[in-house]
Amino acid sequence: MAETRVWHFGPFRLDEGAERLWCGAEAVRLTAKAFAVLRYLVEHAGPLVTKEELFSTVWSGVSVSDAALAVCIRELRQAMGDAAQTPQYVETVRGRGYRFLAPVTLAAPSPTLPEVELSPPSGTALPVLLVGRETAFAQLWHAWELALQGQRQVIFITGEAGIGKTTLVDAWVAEAAVPETLWLGRGQCIEQHGAGEAYLPLLEALGRLGRAAGGSELVHVLHQQAPSWLMHLPALVPAGAFEALQRRAGGTTRERMLRELAEAVEVLTSERPLILVVEDLHWSDGATLDWLAYVARRREAARLLVLGTYRPVEAIVREHRVHTVTQELRLHGQAMEMVMSPWSTAGVGMYLTQRFGTPAFPRTLTNCLNHRSYRVDKRGRYMI
Repeated sequence: MAETRVWHFGPFRLDEGAERLWCGAEAVRLTAKAFAVLRYLVEHAGPLVTKEELFSTVWSGVSVSDAALAVCIRELRQAMGDAAQTPQYVETVRGRGYRFLAPVTLAAPSPTLPEVELSPPSGTALPVLLVGRETAFAQLWHAWELALQGQRQVIFITGEAGIGKTTLVDAWVAEAAVPETLWLGRGQCIEQHGAGEAYLPLLEALGRLGRAAGGSELVHVLHQQAPSWLMHLPALVPAGAFEALQRRAGGTTRERMLRELAEAVEVLTSERPLILVVEDLHWSDGATLDWLAYVARRREAARLLVLGTYRPVEAIVREHRVHTVTQELRLHGQAMEMVMSPWSTAGVGMYLTQRFGTPAFPRTLTNCLNHRSYRVDKRGRYMI
């Protein structure tokens, strides 16, 4: 993997190698010259960058007027939602040049990360019976590409019961997950009465990974980086070592547990990328939700893709924090929400054609099935 630089500022990520500006998982469209101006400003954030520096770097050997630079600056401000009068990113120093104001973090390059073959080839068809989810499938592949570059991705897949969240995740994971080249962890939130067990789906996912092929590597990383988590997984601890582990990790706070597992994931994914699936977050315990938010906000390189599913209406009715946390992370470009909508009448027709192998069904039938398939109860839930 070629060594390239990635700068973070605000909700934005500037990828030198890909020559792209990202806001979360969304690409921000920029012309080549505007990107080059932004890269130079970000690279020299803080001090004044003169017009002469920009002309000699971006337009080397070409004579242009101040207007060309002004056009690029205007494009950057529009792309980042900045204002010349009250700048957050690019400040104009009249008659002299520009200054990049936002704090900038340079992600550590990772030239030694093992390469992971990525499929599918362009244009891969959706699995049979996965109808009307082409855009969602493509978004998952794009997020996975970013994750493989060390740019952690957190995606919340939302929709009501029976809408196809798990079907989408299962179908995509089946195509993406090659056991020998990555970690695949899955955890299920369950409806708990009272406080419930903290970190339940995360511990479930770690337990499964620890018992799978190559699990000894996970246990070693947890022992070194996150002993408080290993203490909650006694089945993975060798006989006679648990007492020593208790003495080492005893009295660990919840805050320390957040940090320990986040750092362990970063170490783990330096060898193999990790896909972590957490289902039914509308039932999640608060500690699990805190960890997901903490991981989404960290800027260290991690080849991590988190896919969390939940039902928005259920979360709202229960006054669960998952909906608020999702919106806050989205606002800061730290996560993405993928909203699953019901099939259209055309989608129902496509399903019937694939399911039964019949070229076409009467439109009156598909209309009737579409109407009866999605009924909403008094709490706003789809009754499928």
